[in-house]
Amino acid sequence: MLALIRASGVEPHVIEYLKTPPSRAMLEGLIARAGVSVRDVLRAKNPLHDELGLGDPALADSQLLDAMVAHPGLMNRPIVVSPRGVRLCRPADRVNDLLPSK
Repeated sequence: MLALIRASGVEPHVIEYLKTPPSRAMLEGLIARAGVSVRDVLRAKNPLHDELGLGDPALADSQLLDAMVAHPGLMNRPIVVSPRGVRLCRPADRVNDLLPSK
């Protein structure tokens, strides 16, 4: 992912989300701007997902956000922010829509 961004001539600003997790407001804003659901950003492969019962469809988005804020490892990543928009870039080639045209 970083190589794709750098190859486009852009030097990314990387935020290490485990060291500097986003606030709840920031996470909500990124999800809204990316046009994805809260569940799309929830990382189901993290063992905490099952331990906390986060697969329960009855859980509200607010409860899922609380879990991600408390346990940032539950966030799918990367979330890429650029002047062209915000995307959850899984798979990595989704970043291409955000890169400058050549």
